[in-house]
Amino acid sequence: MIIAIDGPAASGKSTTAKLVAKKLKFSHLDTGGMYRCIALSFLRNDISFVDNSSSRKLVEDTKLELDNKNGRQLFILNGEDVTIEIRNENVTNSVSIVSSLSFIRKHLVGLQRDFARKNNSVIEGRDIGTVVFPNADFKFFLIADDKVRAERRQLDLIKYGENRPIHQIIEEIRKRDRFDSERKDSPLLKAENAVEIDTSYLSINEQVDFIVKIVKSEMKG
Repeated sequence: MIIAIDGPAASGKSTTAKLVAKKLKFSHLDTGGMYRCIALSFLRNDISFVDNSSSRKLVEDTKLELDNKNGRQLFILNGEDVTIEIRNENVTNSVSIVSSLSFIRKHLVGLQRDFARKNNSVIEGRDIGTVVFPNADFKFFLIADDKVRAERRQLDLIKYGENRPIHQIIEEIRKRDRFDSERKDSPLLKAENAVEIDTSYLSINEQVDFIVKIVKSEMKG
């Protein structure tokens, strides 16, 4: 079974998806983290974010593994745990460009589909219900107010040792929204049959319980 959770940056996808998976005893996959790993690899190797032989070789040679420890998804890039590093500002500012490159999307979508074939999964991203798994059993699309999303992002950044003013984060989020929604390949869109959830004033537990209730109700039926 596949549960797709899509939405813009800081709408609550990651925490919600992780807890939904835990409650249902499903596997959780953060596809955005996978794109962040590729972005980090580009930055480390000083390779331009363009489609050429060097960038294609880098992606082909990159070994990306996912692990889980104490309910937390870990990202292993070429044997190194980069779970914290992929959340830094440089990666965040680069990931939309990386995720717009079709050859990278094709490569990672293949990995995502392989993962889902082996597991009952809660999978989060921006095109999961529209492109990666258009036939997902359940589809949810999370949204939230810009300021609320920026405040959430600010708290996340503080956890990783960064502290930036809220107005700067709001602008970054809006810029990312525009880029993700307007890209030609797999833009950020709400699937027609997705259930939209405004998480602006919902607690994490309320978001999770809402989704779990729908899934369990359909499973019983």
